[in-house]
Amino acid sequence: MFDEDGYAIIGGVLSADQCQAVAQHVSESERLRAGTRNLLHDFVCVQVATDLRSSAAIAEQLGVTAVAVQCTLFDKSAERNWLVAWHQDLSIPVGERIPHPQCTGWSEKEGTLFVQPPVSILESLVAVRVHLDDCEAGAGPLRVVPGSHRHGRLSRSEARRQRETSGEVPCLAKRGDALLMRPLLLHASSKATVPSRRRVLHFLFGPAELPYGLRWANAV
Repeated sequence: MFDEDGYAIIGGVLSADQCQAVAQHVSESERLRAGTRNLLHDFVCVQVATDLRSSAAIAEQLGVTAVAVQCTLFDKSAERNWLVAWHQDLSIPVGERIPHPQCTGWSEKEGTLFVQPPVSILESLVAVRVHLDDCEAGAGPLRVVPGSHRHGRLSRSEARRQRETSGEVPCLAKRGDALLMRPLLLHASSKATVPSRRRVLHFLFGPAELPYGLRWANAV
């Protein structure tokens, strides 16, 4: 179950034709590299976000007031291959800096301000990763530690203990499938080991209003 495991795969959220059209659109943009965080202003990505909210299986986990606040492209291929170490997603994109002791780790990426908010905010978020290509075992899929999101921010030793206790699961997906996950879920990915392309649109959804005087940098 999503609440217990912190992740779930929803099949067939987008059709093959939709995936092809979206992949062609994002691939043709000169601004895109192996990954970019600033796609929520793009009209095609806004439409995908709207389609995701229209999916009953996804909407059930998002909540009625959820808005899309970020869209990131990950494009892993033979030419642009990478690995990501075990981590939790702890930062969110906000409109301006606010002087609150619970808001730390301020940074700027691609012109957008990010902050690490209290755990209570992170627990209210859901990431939806839309696969534009098949993602088999050799394509460097995301790997997750089930249930690790239920333990808040984890130190390095706590993260290691979670992996030893719960193990790790590769999140394999077909083109058009969506992987839902809690940002606090421990996750990582290896380099692809077979010639392939793994394009993923990673959407972050959260409540329309934030506490502590925080405001989303963008929301649709």
